[in-house]
Amino acid sequence: MTPETAAQREWLRQWNEAGPALAARRRDELLHLSDERALAASEALLSLITTVTLSPGRRHWSGLVEQQALFHRRPAP
Repeated sequence: MTPETAAQREWLRQWNEAGPALAARRRDELLHLSDERALAASEALLSLITTVTLSPGRRHWSGLVEQQALFHRRPAP
């Protein structure tokens, strides 16, 4: 076994041990997350998009309705 292969196997072993523990910790943190902290976190994420300046037309029309109409078109039988 080459040193690179040994290092890769060791990394995989460590990840197989750490992965489930990290997932359990994440679940636990989410279960115990207060409403206030959840709202603050979501507000922080949503505030990131306000740095993009939208044109006045974009504030009233996004094209979403037209896009959905295209998605729902069915080919003629």
